Amino acid sequence: MPVLRILHLVGSAYNNFYCNLSRDYAQSCLLATANPSLYDFLIAYITPDSQWRFPSSLSQEDIAVAKPMPLLDAIQFITAQNIDLVLPQMVCIPGMTHYRALFDLLKIPYIGNTPDVMAIANHKAITKAIVAAAGVKVPFGELLRQGDIPTIKPPAVIKPATAADSLGLSLVKEANDYEAALKTAFEYASEVVVEEFIEPGREVRCGIIVKNGELVALPLEEYLVNPSDRPIRSYRDKFKKDPGDSNLRSTAKDYIAGWIVDPNDSIVQKVQQLAKKCHLALGCRHYSLFDFRIDPNGQPWFIEAGLYCVFGPRSVIAYTANAAGIPLNELFMTAINETLGII
Repeated sequence: MPVLRILHLVGSAYNNFYCNLSRDYAQSCLLATANPSLYDFLIAYITPDSQWRFPSSLSQEDIAVAKPMPLLDAIQFITAQNIDLVLPQMVCIPGMTHYRALFDLLKIPYIGNTPDVMAIANHKAITKAIVAAAGVKVPFGELLRQGDIPTIKPPAVIKPATAADSLGLSLVKEANDYEAALKTAFEYASEVVVEEFIEPGREVRCGIIVKNGELVALPLEEYLVNPSDRPIRSYRDKFKKDPGDSNLRSTAKDYIAGWIVDPNDSIVQKVQQLAKKCHLALGCRHYSLFDFRIDPNGQPWFIEAGLYCVFGPRSVIAYTANAAGIPLNELFMTAINETLGII
């Protein structure tokens, strides 16, 4: 097999938080998947000023000396590189949609879901409606805009409709707390989801990968929740630093670690089948990841989709695939083969 030229699409034109988060994830992937006999990695790094750079690494020093380019110059540079495929590493909404669409226009294949699927998955209310229509249970909820008054009685979960990583998330236990929770959520999006709180129970994530055109459900990862002191997973359960910290280091998996659910647990097969339903309903390709809340009666409830994979050891999909006997290098090659149509 010839060496593949793979472009890592990194950074964010949206803000520094997502730019630094993307760089952190991509750095992990570059280190974990490096194999010069198989891959020739290139890096495209986009900054909040919308400039493109093509550094030799993601060190601050190499980024600083890389020449900034506007979009047109960047396209000319990219099209001259004979790139075989792109690995999108951008985690902001424009990065997951507009920038992926650019490579559709350039007819360069990329790993992961298409811009329309990413846009749907980034809107929590739309995602819930689609998976509910496929027969997956979702918490009852409503979509609010500025000035709307929630009608759901507490306890209720408040979250921005289009923010990730639990930014702006609140659990409202009393009606008097709605105003402050809504104010926080509206700082991150123009629409807010209010939904009934599903008592824990448990909280699990289930990844799906596609191999030779077939859906493969991965082992479940479970996270610590309990009714008394951790009823929901917040931003602080995933990151140590504040969203505005320029030196943000992602600590998901290190800060509050999840664990692999025993494959003989009665909930596993049920959640895996629901995850496959969600994958098909949303039109996913290559891979997908879904969060479920398990109520005290053992009923799974869909919470949200996370259609992103780092392809580094901290990625939930990579972590759970490894638990299934699929090491990262095999997972990465499987995604490449699906992208290029190699069986």
